[in-house]
Amino acid sequence: MTATARSEEPEGVGARLSALLSAEGSAQHPYCSSPDLLTGEHSARNLADAAHFLSMLHGRHPGVSDHAAHRIVHPAARAWIYRVTAGFSAERTLLTKLAVAVGPLPSTLGQAQSEAAVAGQTHALATLAQSDRNGTALGATLALTLDWRPIRRVLDAAAERFDLQPPPLDLPGLQEALDVATRAAETPGIERAILFGAQQLLIQHRGLWDLLETRHTARRDG
Repeated sequence: MTATARSEEPEGVGARLSALLSAEGSAQHPYCSSPDLLTGEHSARNLADAAHFLSMLHGRHPGVSDHAAHRIVHPAARAWIYRVTAGFSAERTLLTKLAVAVGPLPSTLGQAQSEAAVAGQTHALATLAQSDRNGTALGATLALTLDWRPIRRVLDAAAERFDLQPPPLDLPGLQEALDVATRAAETPGIERAILFGAQQLLIQHRGLWDLLETRHTARRDG
């Protein structure tokens, strides 16, 4: 790596986590904000598809934050994770209600393979959130909390489309999350683990958006 490349890297775990979200978060995936998903002629089926698969990934208890709560030990992160687990309890309730409100999962070619893929993602996230490497579970939960905002916009669109009133989002904000990451990253090893956990969670989210976009294309062209 050149000196110029090193100088362009953001400094500090908070800045690096923020840059990671900006580069690899759900908001950067074209399908997450696509008219095909949110407003187009196929949006009802696509929103129903998204609601069901997001419920498969994040609608079960225990979820990422619940698992992580048993691994996060830093005092600055303990109070934060309790707020996150409470917030995601309400989000799980919303996911359950949406899965009912949108009706059956849209029939799509390769259904069994799609469900198997999301089951694999769910297992990967549970493994990540239960990692014994100090910082990994925190990084995954930080990324989930911050990446949930663009996901929640999709859920809100689905709720509006299917006449469901979603509750206000009650999760800690960006600056608080970045402050927690900064205070918890007491060593370079913990910082690397936080960023690893965050990146791995975002990879799973992007994989889900890829899957949902592929399913939309299969229904449209099938």
